Amino acid sequence: MSEIIRVALVDDHRVVRQGLRTYLESFDNFCVVGEASSGEETLRHLANWSPDVVVMDLLMPGGIDGVETIRRVRERWPQTRLIALTSYSDDARVIAVLRAGASGYVRKDATPDILLTAIRAAARGQTLLDPAVAGVVLQEFTRDEKPETTLSEREQDVLKQMALGYTNKEIAEKMMVSPETVKTHVANILAKLGLAHRMQAVIYALKHGVISLDELDI
Repeated sequence: MSEIIRVALVDDHRVVRQGLRTYLESFDNFCVVGEASSGEETLRHLANWSPDVVVMDLLMPGGIDGVETIRRVRERWPQTRLIALTSYSDDARVIAVLRAGASGYVRKDATPDILLTAIRAAARGQTLLDPAVAGVVLQEFTRDEKPETTLSEREQDVLKQMALGYTNKEIAEKMMVSPETVKTHVANILAKLGLAHRMQAVIYALKHGVISLDELDI
């Protein structure tokens, strides 16, 4: 990937932010455009930073935690991708983060390459989960029975492609239709399935066997 990826770092520990900044900016195509130590500070400055990806800790001081911050960012800036970077991997926290709209979940004890890959995947609109928490997704989202929802054959094809992380433009090229047509299909899919964003589409596709874990970058 040759385009510059604009990254914002959110963590209440300055030494963590500095370490991440130094690491990311050692690569030519990364630029750290802002730092914050709380969810409130993130929401105040995000519009000015205009990052492609936000790397966010989950436990921070202040009135809102990382999960709620992710939810609010997704509501106000849906084009911004978020990755949770945390020391915790309990099931409830993983599920809460994904439901809030994060594009990735990486533990702080993971290798640096996993975080790097997660940021690059998020910038492309794709999803990456730390292998240590990937199983939690399937366990949680296979509990309920399959809803009585019927997608057309074309919508099923679009669902698979969007769950694999392809953009509307890329899907359009693969299916030889216009991006506007794909956009309409995506809107119909989300509406029919009662989903709010593409991360939930990934979860739905995993749950119902549209894609497998092996097909994701995990």
